[in-house]
Amino acid sequence: MPTLPQAKNDDGDAALLTLPRHAQIRETIRRRVLDGTYAPHSQMPSESQMMAAFDVSRITIRQALGDLQKEGLIFKVAGKGSFVAKPKAFQNLSRLQGFGEAMGPSGYETFSQVLSLKQVGASEQVARRLLVEIEQPVFEIQRLRYLNREPISVDVSYFPLAIGERLAQEDLATRDIFVILENDLGHALTHADVQIEAISADETLARQLRTAEGSPLLRIERLTHAGEQPIDFEYLYYRGDAFQYRLRIDRT
Repeated sequence: MPTLPQAKNDDGDAALLTLPRHAQIRETIRRRVLDGTYAPHSQMPSESQMMAAFDVSRITIRQALGDLQKEGLIFKVAGKGSFVAKPKAFQNLSRLQGFGEAMGPSGYETFSQVLSLKQVGASEQVARRLLVEIEQPVFEIQRLRYLNREPISVDVSYFPLAIGERLAQEDLATRDIFVILENDLGHALTHADVQIEAISADETLARQLRTAEGSPLLRIERLTHAGEQPIDFEYLYYRGDAFQYRLRIDRT
């Protein structure tokens, strides 16, 4: 069971001590969950133990734990107490970024396993998105993406044939396709149309992502443009237990 030190400025961040007491405790626990000090699925100390450790009331502890539960960092089991959840990586939808571009600044290790590189005839949906004829040759790239050495998504991407053939010659294991398109091939990416839905993992996806068949996945369709020209149409299958998208929406 994790031990809980006093909520104090142990990281040199004076701003922590300006927060309300329950927020100090929340931030102290959050840091230790995210840095791995508190292992996923380990049991948290009881409310009484935390009250003593932090020298605060039960309501203050419950405020801190409630905030962490809403964030998905801990979960409660009736009659047993609070447990550490497996933290989810997240990507902000307010910017058009490749997976590695988005995860790198947060300290995550990312790489890809290339599953297949091949020319295929465009399906009806691929043809409609890439503005080509049905069965016209396009290039398909399938990759298994890893986050901190665990499989996080299966990406199935389609490109105009000439672009896909160029991409197939690049290092797709360690480099983002977006970076290659812009820096190596000279295509300035401008915007993407994105659709997100929840699905269940079939046998193949479950095996690739090391999860149970029927487990929840996020299925993202993304069509990326260079100017007004569609250049990259993708199906992205993310593990629902390990990844989330975030988006800020303003009311005007």
